[in-house]
Amino acid sequence: MRKVILITGGARSGKSRYAEELALSLSKTPVYVATAHVWDEEFRERVRKHQERRGPEWTNIEEEKELSRHDLTGHVAVIDCITLWCTNFFFELQEVDAALEALKAEFDKFTAHDATYIFVTNEIGMGGVSDNAVQRKFTDLQGWMNQYVASKADEVILMVSGISVKVKSDESISD
Repeated sequence: MRKVILITGGARSGKSRYAEELALSLSKTPVYVATAHVWDEEFRERVRKHQERRGPEWTNIEEEKELSRHDLTGHVAVIDCITLWCTNFFFELQEVDAALEALKAEFDKFTAHDATYIFVTNEIGMGGVSDNAVQRKFTDLQGWMNQYVASKADEVILMVSGISVKVKSDESISD
């Protein structure tokens, strides 16, 4: 059965840790899909710490753009993160509309299989409007992609200071 879960929040809000704990509660052998491009040594160290936190039960996949190259049917997968995934398309295509269309198409193709997909993303637009034109364009792209994924998601969870807040749930509401 296909399920999409979106976990969003600010930097260092506990998104990745929550996603990993959720995946482990759903599967003894989850998959971790890392979308990051390693730009420098400081970032490489961040990646190393993330990998170290996960144990041998995890299958790790590094994929900067073409998530659909990996058929995760029957698996529980954490995709960390949409923000870095958007960055990879934005840098290549240099145009918001083209990047957004490519991301949407790739998301739809990737999530067409029966699996549990736990996407992690950042809410970068909550801090005000940047004075940098490129940053404003990227914030638009990120916000629109977050909206797209949230519209397709069965659940959306907002992380605030390490606390999860359900924003959207597939559970039925009764009186």
